[in-house]
Amino acid sequence: MENKSQAPLTESQLIQIYQDLHQIPELAMQEVQTHAYLEKIIRQFDQTNLEITTPAQMPTALLVLVHGSAPKRTVGYRTDIDGLPVKEETDLPFASTHPNVMHACGHDIHMSVALGTLSYFASHQPKDNLLFFFQPAEESLNGGKTAYEKNVFTGKWRPDEFYGLHDNPDLPVGAIGCRMGTLFAGTTEVDVDFYGKGGHAAFPQDANDMVVAASQFINQVQTIVSRSVDPIEGGVITFGKFEAGTIRNVIAGRAHLEGTIRGLTQTMIEHIDQRIKEVANGIAQSYQATVEVKLNQGGYWPVENNSALTKNFISYMKQAENVQFVETQPAMTGEDFGYLLAKFPGTMFWLGVEDASQLHSATLKPNLKAIQLGVSAITGFLLDRMNK
Repeated sequence: MENKSQAPLTESQLIQIYQDLHQIPELAMQEVQTHAYLEKIIRQFDQTNLEITTPAQMPTALLVLVHGSAPKRTVGYRTDIDGLPVKEETDLPFASTHPNVMHACGHDIHMSVALGTLSYFASHQPKDNLLFFFQPAEESLNGGKTAYEKNVFTGKWRPDEFYGLHDNPDLPVGAIGCRMGTLFAGTTEVDVDFYGKGGHAAFPQDANDMVVAASQFINQVQTIVSRSVDPIEGGVITFGKFEAGTIRNVIAGRAHLEGTIRGLTQTMIEHIDQRIKEVANGIAQSYQATVEVKLNQGGYWPVENNSALTKNFISYMKQAENVQFVETQPAMTGEDFGYLLAKFPGTMFWLGVEDASQLHSATLKPNLKAIQLGVSAITGFLLDRMNK
């Protein structure tokens, strides 16, 4: 893609960028080719007011600062850049060229919209400073938290507020969805190991069956949501992996469980975490077993939108020409932008891409008309924000 005119990227150029990025998905912290491609595109923009850096402590991340003409603040915009370990099944002519890796969550859409927005402000100097953060490792390895903890956002690279989008195949193409409060749930990964005494299936009195103990734990943890959580707030506990035993006639002395917790506030997640530990300890005591519970909150905190900034964002989108605004419900999916929103005030929102397949599906094919519609909506919002 060439943009020698140094004008904002056209819709056809953005679609070509999307197709290029779609072919080179890379897993968390391995986004070397993606980083190089992004930087190549950005270096073709008018560089008069741009400053570009790759933080040494996060070598696949990219920060671009657009210097404003009369800055009162630095407005941050984040996009994620990693793919998923999914084998693509779309039959697209520009399908992934990397075996068993795919942009199945639409991060190629996210990057294309960010580049389109950045190209506009590269050729139309904003009033405020704009910071574009191309973030690795959203799908795993807690990229947002890693960036914060490794002091990527220091000095002139520190935003006063942060915005970011996620594509949504359930919304009409180009629609903007948002809500006050929590947009995405936070998550905790849970590993539970029960240890007892194995033995022969014919002599259960001489063994301590961890299949039974772990099964009782699975049943009992379901009462946490139904009896320990405010039904108005809600929560999810799912154990999707259960490993125990080696053969049908041997009693298992160990059981291993892996699960996930979802909640709409960090306080609720921490409450569920504590109840998980209490239930596990109770089961272990009643079955004369020992138990080990590992809870990894990582960086996937609830995406809790800032009240004042989100009210302003929604107000703009509702009145903006050529923007279809949809007020959405909270989603129980996780997003590591929640960690950054716990450190910086800001807003996350949806961009409709209207597809029958869901996120993380091997057949996801976003409607590419969403890219230019997203660029127009976000550019308009940022211009409006800088006048306030």
